[in-house]
Amino acid sequence: MENETAASHEHAKLSEQAREQAQHFAHSAVEVGQEAAQHYVKEPAKDLFGLAKEYAKDNPDVAACWAFGLGFLLGWKLKP
Repeated sequence: MENETAASHEHAKLSEQAREQAQHFAHSAVEVGQEAAQHYVKEPAKDLFGLAKEYAKDNPDVAACWAFGLGFLLGWKLKP
């Protein structure tokens, strides 16, 4: 009976340690995922938007034609 109680207590202790390790691992995975999203998605999107703005400043007539053409195509394809 004493062995069963000790074994049960040891099992509960190991289970708690495993739960803590799993929570730590999950938290670390979330942090890595957020950092990757920041680096691989948000930063390049900022760069592309910046390049588009710079191009539009240098070539406003071409940028206006592209905006009109894209707006026309989107309106045509998305109309009900």
